[in-house]
Amino acid sequence: MSQTATQARIVNTTDHGKLDIKALVLLAVLLAAGFILNFTVGKVISSATGGAISPEFIISAFCLTILVVRPNVPQALVIGLISAAVIQITTTSPFIDFAAEGIAAMLMAAIVKAGMHGSAKNFTPALGTLVTTVVSGVIFMVIKLAVMGFAPEVVSVLPAAMLPVIIATGVFNAVLVGALYIPVKKALKVTN
Repeated sequence: MSQTATQARIVNTTDHGKLDIKALVLLAVLLAAGFILNFTVGKVISSATGGAISPEFIISAFCLTILVVRPNVPQALVIGLISAAVIQITTTSPFIDFAAEGIAAMLMAAIVKAGMHGSAKNFTPALGTLVTTVVSGVIFMVIKLAVMGFAPEVVSVLPAAMLPVIIATGVFNAVLVGALYIPVKKALKVTN
């Protein structure tokens, strides 16, 4: 036999998107931090607006998890649904978050997959989180308007009240995730 026929074949691959114990522990720790922000800062804003607006900082937790773990889109949906389940503890509008966070988490996974190459990877953590947070907030707002029957008195007030908070939360989450991504990645010894 020739020498090439007897050599073992070695295939090197990078496994992204594995929801193993390490990924789930990371998600749990980050969701706990997001929950604390929701329960403190989020409740202050909610109280100040009479419960009409409750920002969700848990979005930054799942965005950071998705950046580090690199799940595929169906796995990102699971991360979004787990996050939405945690949000149910503090939300003033039950169940809406399952749609908002599920879609937002899948969007973040798609953004990460598309944007973590070349020089774009420097901006993807913050920009992806900003877009994901805003999309989540807008989905939440539209569903809330639908639940209220698109009543004219609600349609004229709710978007004007919610959009500034959605955008401010998006900016906050973008800064937070942008600042934490590299340290978290280094602490976990992730090379992606």
